[in-house]
Amino acid sequence: MLLKWLFLCCCWTLAFCQADVTSESSRTFNLSSLKWTLKNQNGSIAIPAGVPSQAHLDLHKAGIITEPLLGINDFTQRWIWMDNWTYTADITPFIDTMDNQSQSTILIFHGLDTIANITLGEQPVAWTDNQFRQYSFNVTHILSSIDDAQHRNLTVSFESAYFYGLNVSKRPDAEVLINSDDVCCLKKLFEVPGIRQWIRKVASDFGWDWGPAFVPSGIHKPAYFVTLPTETKDRAGPSIWIEESSIEIHKKGQVPSVEPDPSADWIVNVTLGLRATSHVSPTMKISFPELRLSSPDIALRPVPGGQDSPTFVSGTFTVPSGVPELWYPHNLGNPKRYNITVELTPGGVSFTKTTGFRTIVLLQQPYPKEEVEARGITPGDQFHFTINGKAFYTSGTNIIPFDPFYARSTTAQVRWIIESAVKSGQNMLRIWGGGVYQPSDEATGVYNFYEICDELGILAWSELIFSDSLYPINPFLLDTIKPEVQQNVRRINRHPSLAQWAAGNEIEGIVENANFSVNGLHYLNEFVFLFQDFLHDVVLSETTSIAYTDCSTTSGYLSLDPYILRFRNGTVGEIYGNSERYNYDPSVAFDYSTYPVSRYVNEFGYHSMPSFYSWEEVLESPADFFFNSTVVVSRDHHPPAGNLAFPNPNGPQGQMQMEQAVRLWLPTPGTSNSNQTFAQWCWSTQIFQSMAMVSQIAFYRLGAGKPENNLGALVWQLNDIWQGVSWSSIEYSGRWKVLHYGESQIFAPVVIYPFWTAATELLEVYVISDRWEPIKGIATMSWYTWQGKILNTKNVHFSVPSLNNSLIQSTTGLTNILPAGFNETEVFMKLDVTATIDSVTVTNEAIFTPSSLATAVLVDPKILVISHSDLTFTLSAKGGVAAWAWLDHPAGTIGYFFDTTTNSPTNGFYLIPGQDRTVRFLLNSELSKNQHPDPSEFVVRSAWNNTHT
Repeated sequence: MLLKWLFLCCCWTLAFCQADVTSESSRTFNLSSLKWTLKNQNGSIAIPAGVPSQAHLDLHKAGIITEPLLGINDFTQRWIWMDNWTYTADITPFIDTMDNQSQSTILIFHGLDTIANITLGEQPVAWTDNQFRQYSFNVTHILSSIDDAQHRNLTVSFESAYFYGLNVSKRPDAEVLINSDDVCCLKKLFEVPGIRQWIRKVASDFGWDWGPAFVPSGIHKPAYFVTLPTETKDRAGPSIWIEESSIEIHKKGQVPSVEPDPSADWIVNVTLGLRATSHVSPTMKISFPELRLSSPDIALRPVPGGQDSPTFVSGTFTVPSGVPELWYPHNLGNPKRYNITVELTPGGVSFTKTTGFRTIVLLQQPYPKEEVEARGITPGDQFHFTINGKAFYTSGTNIIPFDPFYARSTTAQVRWIIESAVKSGQNMLRIWGGGVYQPSDEATGVYNFYEICDELGILAWSELIFSDSLYPINPFLLDTIKPEVQQNVRRINRHPSLAQWAAGNEIEGIVENANFSVNGLHYLNEFVFLFQDFLHDVVLSETTSIAYTDCSTTSGYLSLDPYILRFRNGTVGEIYGNSERYNYDPSVAFDYSTYPVSRYVNEFGYHSMPSFYSWEEVLESPADFFFNSTVVVSRDHHPPAGNLAFPNPNGPQGQMQMEQAVRLWLPTPGTSNSNQTFAQWCWSTQIFQSMAMVSQIAFYRLGAGKPENNLGALVWQLNDIWQGVSWSSIEYSGRWKVLHYGESQIFAPVVIYPFWTAATELLEVYVISDRWEPIKGIATMSWYTWQGKILNTKNVHFSVPSLNNSLIQSTTGLTNILPAGFNETEVFMKLDVTATIDSVTVTNEAIFTPSSLATAVLVDPKILVISHSDLTFTLSAKGGVAAWAWLDHPAGTIGYFFDTTTNSPTNGFYLIPGQDRTVRFLLNSELSKNQHPDPSEFVVRSAWNNTHT
């Protein structure tokens, strides 16, 4: 009896499949505790499997395949996604836990990837076609009919998404979508072309220009049986189960995209999707224990019993304005969260979750004439966010899926990525619309995302999963898209980090181009139906306060109510919407005339190689460790093949763009040690990437005080999906690239930056602040030779208004800029700024090199590294100046370096003789395989090592 009780404790969890829910009646059985098997279609493979999991992961665990990310496995393992896979489990352990009382049973899948046929006891349950939906099925009658122990299997059979896509796109009612280079290069976007638009599945599963095509399948999220005892003569009252919940906090009278009355009270709206075993008229009570506030019992609409779908009920509670502390992004205030408890009677069901009080508004209305005249703003529409009624600068990056196989992502991995964004000064992450709806907790989503954003104070620009394509509007797709969007908007509503809902990625520009093609108006009308009308109405049916935009990059709208898109209907000279920039000509990387003059730039980037350490994780032969080796180039998907050709025939183009950038702006790597040369090439591509992105961020931040009033810069991209060429600032393992340290400098609240216009030889030095309060401080500009001799120093006191900049130097002509007697290859300027924020001294630094480092007269820096306790290192230049002095931490370690004086992330700096730098490596012990790295395994390098061992 004791053993059986222990087993039950392992298998049963609380109702609603979350640990913060209690119930007097319903119980939840975790399907991960069953023994699963996985078979391919012809039965030649039959192995143990797991839930949540995906076929590739189970095959790897069983030793059938090697790690999918190894070598060229993205090519050699294509057979997996060209097969059908079936998961089967004997549910006897679940049946053994059921007592003899009458009860109702619901089978719930929080995610199925993707085309699945479900049977229970050899009886059909459902067919599913949407990876992004939660599915719940009443299987009471099926279970009651199972009396044979041989027919107790739960089976989920997955059809190859590839072959399904080929078939469904050939349906008689499937229209032919434009797929040509004339419409945003659609042919080149994918490895598996032409089918993803017809499948509600992660778009990047079919390949992207930064990742592989594995087209996985499996029960990729948690799944459960939920049992509800029914009313009998021995048990009074119905059982209630919460299938879905939505908690939204907004100001009274608030509508999306319009600034609410700040003095209005808060409205707490709780919506629940309920199932009951018999008819019930429940009441709800809403409480905030920390605020000592509770609602009276709120009468809800009746819930019928025994239904096959949930009944949605809502209750509201008013919280007086001024009572709760407001939630802010971490760099603007305290991300204050509160517990909210919801109780239902009868049934004894209650749950507690975290939420926060804030208003977040995306303003896109025209700038008022008086503001245009008073501030000198270029006329047109606004495009910026406000938090609690105040405009602010959004600094951040874009995220992609954390792994090609969703089921093996972990909260620890995701937390590190988000923490790294916060440490680098970011206050917003954009969740790219070709990936996934990020989860809220592990119990339903494998890992946690939004709660971490809430806790750490970083906003989440969220998107519906549509990306880089025209989309069909067939009824069979709309019928599954609607509940997909409703479920995810409801779930995410409670998170104060939620910033907006964009309906997709880059599609507005695609349809504008398609409009000039044959039958173009037809595609434009379909876009208007889907993105202006249908998705807009679905999203706003579930939220009262969060803005909806049709696309990540948009020209905005002509009318908010009714919602009518602007497209290209604007006045010449005015500014509308937001922008992107991708330019792979490295000769114009620092040419400001090629940067968009925009209200907001939500994508801009340049690709780079991962580090030597990341390549060691996946390259299998010494012959592969070369910049243009076959395997390395095969993992450069920029531009993508556009078909199943392997290796990517377009990979050399992406390699060439990185190579040209390095040769133009840095010493060309080449030493007697081939591994060092390869490592320096990898690192040098990262240096150029950082230089180019920091230049753009500085320009866009400067725009906050210019006529464009730019209030947002989101770099493409933050994280990696594998070890390959990408735009990321953090590698797949969690290792920071040079760019991430660069972002920690340029995303600081107060920065100094030299804007150099080579064509006119104009040097302008600005101090830029994104603080709400005016900032005062002192800037120092010092010229040095590459030998480390200081030539002159200039100090300037400055004052910067709120969200603005201050010009502290403007000089034209190299003869007037350079120290006398020196040319541009012999000297550089170091710029430092010191200011006080909230009684704390903050610093920032930048470097101006009047010539490319490719032609600069560098000197051997002779770097001396002295290690101290706690992985602390002091670096000294005993020769000349070390340009881009860089410390690498050993393989198997994850963490970052910070300056022990400023406590700011620091790496990739200019190490000047006589100005030692002491940094400490802070190890992430949860992710690091090497828990006790030897200080001697840390490697130091600089630009000098590109050409010297």
